Amino acid sequence: MFLLPGQWYFGRQSAVIKTLLGSCVAITLWHPTRRMGGMCHFLLPARARGAAHAFDGRFGEEAVHLLLREIDKTGTVPSEYEAQLYGGADTMPDQARIKFNIGERNVEKAWELIDRNGFQLQAVDVGGNDPRSISLDLYCGSVVLRRGPPVAGRGAS
Repeated sequence: MFLLPGQWYFGRQSAVIKTLLGSCVAITLWHPTRRMGGMCHFLLPARARGAAHAFDGRFGEEAVHLLLREIDKTGTVPSEYEAQLYGGADTMPDQARIKFNIGERNVEKAWELIDRNGFQLQAVDVGGNDPRSISLDLYCGSVVLRRGPPVAGRGAS
């Protein structure tokens, strides 16, 4: 299963969730006893969300909220989950005159969300200039990280 920017997944089936990251951030979650988990891939930290707007996984606050809804359905609590945080790179450090620091802001928001919700942070690989490829195996909870240029045909965000 491949997550594009703004997508998320949570479940307990045997599957491998993959994504490519540039300035975007991925948070992986794994429940070691219940053998379930998920991942979100967000582009921006947050947005001003009106009551009429549905939750949108492109924004960190909302992506984590969507995962929390799924966690709640299982009868588990966030503190039982191992979290890992990846991404937030500046993949074009010399090409923009004006810096918006999107990657850095995404990482800050992800740290805040992990801390606020009580997830158990296990691993972090953020910042720098290299894109990342992430895979989460839902059977065993292992995460594989690969740094470097994306595979041909798929860009990192």
